Amino acid sequence: MSTTIDTLRLATAGSVDDGKSTLVGRLLHDSKSVLADQLEAVARASSTEAPDLALLTDGLRAEREQGITIDVAYRYFATPRRRFILADTPGHVQYTRNMVTGASTAELAVVLVDARNGVVEQTRRHAAIAALLRVPHVVLAVNKMDLVAYEEKIFAKIAGEFTTYAGELGIPEITAIPISALAGDNVVEPSAHMDWYIGPTVLEHLESVPVSHGLATSPARFPVQYVIRHGEQRYYAGQLVSGALRVGDPVTVLPSGQTSTIAGIDVLGEGADTVYAPQSLALCLADERDIARGDMITPRAQVPVLTQEVRAAVCHLADRRLRVGDRVLTRHTTRTVQAIVKELPGAGCEGLQANDLGRVTLRTAEPLALDPYADIRSTGAFLLIDPADGATLTAGMAVLDGPSGEPGPAPVEAGAV
Repeated sequence: MSTTIDTLRLATAGSVDDGKSTLVGRLLHDSKSVLADQLEAVARASSTEAPDLALLTDGLRAEREQGITIDVAYRYFATPRRRFILADTPGHVQYTRNMVTGASTAELAVVLVDARNGVVEQTRRHAAIAALLRVPHVVLAVNKMDLVAYEEKIFAKIAGEFTTYAGELGIPEITAIPISALAGDNVVEPSAHMDWYIGPTVLEHLESVPVSHGLATSPARFPVQYVIRHGEQRYYAGQLVSGALRVGDPVTVLPSGQTSTIAGIDVLGEGADTVYAPQSLALCLADERDIARGDMITPRAQVPVLTQEVRAAVCHLADRRLRVGDRVLTRHTTRTVQAIVKELPGAGCEGLQANDLGRVTLRTAEPLALDPYADIRSTGAFLLIDPADGATLTAGMAVLDGPSGEPGPAPVEAGAV
């Protein structure tokens, strides 16, 4: 009998020189996920006798020359228990937008802290971003314990300070692990130098943390990507981003409000009675309906909010500022509509600049079917696009009325975090 191996998406974060790339390199090396020729290339490029494992992820020439991570480096590895998609994100404040990109789809974030420096401003910034993006699991990796003589009191102080701060932000689960990425302590193998620590290694925790994501239990959301004509029958193709759909389910099509019933489901050319997120599929409805790309099919009893007034927490990604009055395109799931920026609370007349975190209120030309980002990340997230050149300007997380609508604690005023 075959056993399904699930996948964990995770991101690393931390200040410059906290050892993120070395930790990722150690994970890849000690889990036997590095090919022999890759290791040989790293050994040749290293300036020290031992291979510099950070070079396994710092692939850009500028990163190697400056000794920092600039762009998000994605790495894929697996153990017998689980597959992993890892985003090694930059630590410098000017690359905050890259960290947001890497963590936006993560189920777990590893926040590194240098044991010699403790919790610093950038640590708090990354914790706030993890809370903003609703990352359900956070690991505090207190690194470079070898440089503080593996002292338990130092680890306990840092873990206590971070846990208190992260708890105030609303992060639901925090696991603190003392490590030395350079020496390999508590990364893949337990440390022989910290017998006072009885918790899991980093890899053990990554292999065992729940990855249910809540997708299957959330209301079904099916953004239509493509309409397929097969004879006289129409099929609506796309990815089910949350929940489950079954043949016979009564559904509503948004934004038109048309209703029908699911008559058939096709998955990879074969019929299915039930499908679950995040499967890709094609639906056939019992009635002829005017449906196009950008529409959303949902259960009739669980429709999302349909609105043209969008309030959201945002991270501005572009070098061009975002200002009140700007006309933009809003890309939400498979739907793109025109919009205007009505308000930028706290941003002032200068607007939002690159890496700023703040709030925005939009007025869209057509209604969007939004869920609170806190409830369903896929249908609560959107992008603002420059209509002139198609460049991505801003990443947004919808905030709707009510306690469940808040996407974690807002990073207060623009640029304040």
